[in-house]
Amino acid sequence: MDSRLERAIAAIDAANADDPHDKELRHARLATKWVRQLRPDASEALLLAVRGHHIRRWTIRRTSYPAGRGGYLRWRRDLQRQHAADLERVLVAEGYDEATVSRVQDIVQKRHLTSDAEVQAFEDALCLVFVEDQLADFATRVDKDKLDDIIEKTKEKMSPEGLSLLAGLTDPASPPDGPSR
Repeated sequence: MDSRLERAIAAIDAANADDPHDKELRHARLATKWVRQLRPDASEALLLAVRGHHIRRWTIRRTSYPAGRGGYLRWRRDLQRQHAADLERVLVAEGYDEATVSRVQDIVQKRHLTSDAEVQAFEDALCLVFVEDQLADFATRVDKDKLDDIIEKTKEKMSPEGLSLLAGLTDPASPPDGPSR
C-alpha cells in the first residue's frame, strides 16, 4: 500500500476513533475486508470510499429526523452527503486530486449503483457487514416476518459474487445467532 493511501486510511480511522459507540471503526475495517475479498484488484478510490463511508456517522443522529421511512431516507441521504464532505477534507489534506476525491464521493453516495461495478462491490460489502455484524441484533428487535423481509431486501441489493460470499458467511434463511465462521 502506498504511503498516501496509508496516511488517508489512518486519518479516517482517527476520525472514527472518536465514536462514542465504538462501532464505526470496526464497521470500516469489516467493510474493507469484504471489499478486498470481492475485489482483490480494488482501486484506491474504492478502498478509500469503503474505509470512510461512515466517517463520523454518529454526528448526525437518527433521532434528529422524523420517524418513519421518509425521515429515515432523508437521514441516510444527509449522512451520505456529510460522509462525502468529510472524506473530501481528509483526501485533499493528503494530496488527492479532484478526480479521485470525486470518485470516492460517487462511491460513498452510491451513484450509478446498477451500472458501476465498484459501487456494486461497495454495496455488497456493506450488506455483508450488515449480516456479519448487525443482523443478529435486528433479529432480537423485530418479528420473524420483518426479519425475513430485511434479509430478502438485503439479498436483492447484492451481486452474484456478493451472494456467494453471503452463502459462505451464514445461512440467511435461518435466524442468526451470531456470525458463523
